[in-house]
Amino acid sequence: MPTKNRFAELQDEITAWRRDIHENPEILFETHRTSALVAEKLKDFGCDEIVTGIGRTGVVGVIKGKSSGSGKVIGLRADMDALPIHEQTGLEYASKTDGAMHACGHDGHTAMLLGAAKYLSETRNFDGTVVVIFQPAEEGGGGGKEMCDDGMMDRWGIQEVYGMHNWPGQPVGNFAIRSGAFFAATDQFDIHFEGRGGHAAKPHDTVDTTVMSAQAVLALQTIASRNADPIDQIVVSVTSFETSSKAFNVIPQRVHIKGTVRTMSKEMRDLAEQRIAGICEGIAATFGGSVEVKYHRGYPVMVNTDAQTEFAAEVAKSISGQCEDAPLVMGGEDFAFMLEERPGAYILVGNGEDGAMVHHPEYNFNDEAIPAGCSWWAEVVEKRMPAA
Repeated sequence: MPTKNRFAELQDEITAWRRDIHENPEILFETHRTSALVAEKLKDFGCDEIVTGIGRTGVVGVIKGKSSGSGKVIGLRADMDALPIHEQTGLEYASKTDGAMHACGHDGHTAMLLGAAKYLSETRNFDGTVVVIFQPAEEGGGGGKEMCDDGMMDRWGIQEVYGMHNWPGQPVGNFAIRSGAFFAATDQFDIHFEGRGGHAAKPHDTVDTTVMSAQAVLALQTIASRNADPIDQIVVSVTSFETSSKAFNVIPQRVHIKGTVRTMSKEMRDLAEQRIAGICEGIAATFGGSVEVKYHRGYPVMVNTDAQTEFAAEVAKSISGQCEDAPLVMGGEDFAFMLEERPGAYILVGNGEDGAMVHHPEYNFNDEAIPAGCSWWAEVVEKRMPAA
């Protein structure tokens, strides 16, 4: 694999950073230790500017090339936060924090971008400016949006932005990408059915919320099967069903169901929101009850722009000799907020064909992917902004 020799030399050092971060996971915006470590490393590397507190606990570093005649400014983003999962890997550097672990590889992403930042600060073999972005709260907190809302893109004049995620099931160091919609929009719903509770032996004296809610759980599946065009991607999943009574002989007054919606277009997102409300209101009226539907829009669809995707793939091919067409991913990714503000691309790097998938208590980032990931970020800079 023709990765940069410098990253082979740095691999042990970068691995040590990664394992330290892995051992000390922090959730959502609570990345205080990780952010401090990142800022300290960037200072040691000699970055031209380091700013903390962007998007609450995000860190931004600025690295200027040997020349700046191109006027180009490229952003490189890595996420820093862990997940609320109890680790079960048995590793010697396993999480020291109960109920928190790096089960998605953000420790690896952060370490790889730090490695690229060290190399770029040493060589500065490019014409322009690099902005390295270390983001908190990707796992449901919307840290990417908060960094954008803090004016990050305009403050540093970022023109393009690139991100990366490790991908279990793919050979180590191999790449995959797709243009256009890539990761799904991730929305949530809360549905509260209200009826008239009573004794289970006298159902005729009640308005049965369990029957209403059971009907709704089944009927919501018709959004995908009967409302959406079969070629469009949409998932509607009910994930929780809770009644106001725990007794075996009581028909409950209230039922609360909740779940998630995943879509790949604005049209499908709008359809899901409208149909969830319509279906539940119709069922409640049919059975003589009432319902309150709350639809919460989360991360938008993550969309890679065409030109930047083609460029990112060519960079990947120069490193590993290949770049596959990635499948659509119904998981969410809040890098979507950055791609709504600037053109750019998000790429997958192989984490190995064996081992647990992400968000699993036995998952572990594969340190053998470090040279490929670091090389890709560095090459994005040097190829997009070649030295004058």
